[in-house]
Amino acid sequence: MMDRMEAFNQYRAQMNDRIFEIDHRGIKRFFNLDTACYTDGALPANTKELLGLVASMVLRCNDCIDYHVEQCIQAGYTDEELWDAMNVALIVGGSIVIPHLRHAVESVDLLRNRDTE
Repeated sequence: MMDRMEAFNQYRAQMNDRIFEIDHRGIKRFFNLDTACYTDGALPANTKELLGLVASMVLRCNDCIDYHVEQCIQAGYTDEELWDAMNVALIVGGSIVIPHLRHAVESVDLLRNRDTE
């Protein structure tokens, strides 16, 4: 049975493929900017992913949270480092971030449990 994170990744890939079929210059440019933003620069790519996670939590975008949680885990962040970053999001965003904190913690748990199965 597919978990929420697997379903998210499958849907994301399917819809990105569909979007790329549209072949719209402005959309393609935005996607390219997004990809380029998370490469090594003055800040390393893994730091940018952690920043993306915090921003996604403050902006309350669960899809973005899922994406950045997975990227952060792949980049090697520990749970303690993720909790610390999530605390920053909570302080910056306030109590309205709490439902997204729950979502983010569940996403971490799903991904970590996948690694142990």
